[in-house]
Amino acid sequence: MHVAHLSLQDFRSYAAAEVALAPGATAFVGPNGQGKTNLVEAIGYVASHGSHRAATDAPLVRQGAPRAIVRAGVVKDERKALIELEINPGKANRARLNRSPVPRPREILGMLRTVLFAPEDLALVKGDPGERRRFMDELLTARAPRFAAVRSDYDRVLKQRNALLKSAAAHRRSPGPEVLATLDVWDAHLARTGAELLSGRVELVEALRPLVARAYAALAPSSGAADLHYRSSLGAEELSTDRGRLAEQLLAGVAEARKQELERGVSLVGPHRDELVLRLGELPARGYASHGESWSFALGLRLAAFDLLRADGDDPVLILDDVFAELDTGRRSRLAELVAPAEQVLITAAVPADVPAELTGGSYTVSGGRVVRD
Repeated sequence: MHVAHLSLQDFRSYAAAEVALAPGATAFVGPNGQGKTNLVEAIGYVASHGSHRAATDAPLVRQGAPRAIVRAGVVKDERKALIELEINPGKANRARLNRSPVPRPREILGMLRTVLFAPEDLALVKGDPGERRRFMDELLTARAPRFAAVRSDYDRVLKQRNALLKSAAAHRRSPGPEVLATLDVWDAHLARTGAELLSGRVELVEALRPLVARAYAALAPSSGAADLHYRSSLGAEELSTDRGRLAEQLLAGVAEARKQELERGVSLVGPHRDELVLRLGELPARGYASHGESWSFALGLRLAAFDLLRADGDDPVLILDDVFAELDTGRRSRLAELVAPAEQVLITAAVPADVPAELTGGSYTVSGGRVVRD
């Protein structure tokens, strides 16, 4: 799988841009602030319908423009597809596949798969649990696009349930039978959708564990062993992947927490409260790992994601956004050797010297809003 062409209209700093791409390594080189990351961010957006730099779509639209359009020509097993996304902040986005509208943008998820490395990845190790939950859920969706609907359903249920709990807490009196009956309904919805998401995460973590350990050992051979553990708000050390059993556990968990939830006005049990614990040796990586170890762990998570997606049958497109400037010489060389065999690698760098020799290939200079092939 590779991207053969990228076309932008009113995306970030670009009024318009057309970039031809090929398998192998391609570098976008230029000073900071010239739009290099905007190009690879657009490709990542086509794959995931989200940005690694922005929580909402509004910053993706060029100032003064009503919408942005991203088109990507994708080649998979010698078959070509044209994916088009119209980004409408505050409104529903639209999608086309081979110039034909699709009912919902999420229906084209999986047509392009990417793994993106960026300086922001340090938050996977040093940041709050939400960063690691997002990592798991985005990878779940990349592997099985149906999880986009599962995540959306769970978020909707959680929002409605929290609104009910907040309203009950605000009145500072015991909720009446109508409120409790409504809460019972939302408890059942949370248990059903939460079990689906929780089952996927538990299976994912077990598949990732050996891949992360191997990737970390390759990047930092002199450090301790890397490991992952899924910590559930249910408190169980060992979680089943059976959705029926998990739904029962979630129902029991919310029932046990109901009094506290009504007092605090927020849902305290469910996948939204879970944590992916990262360990180096016997210690948690967060708070104990050095800067270099944290970087290696973050890169190990992304490499493991790449290996997992690759095992499903297709090489995802690898995107290395200003990563090599953050690494010492040894880690830079080891990372380059690990990613070089990928079918397509897209790199951004401030200067040509930041692009390792193992990843030489096509090159573009990005400056003043223009993208020029070298």
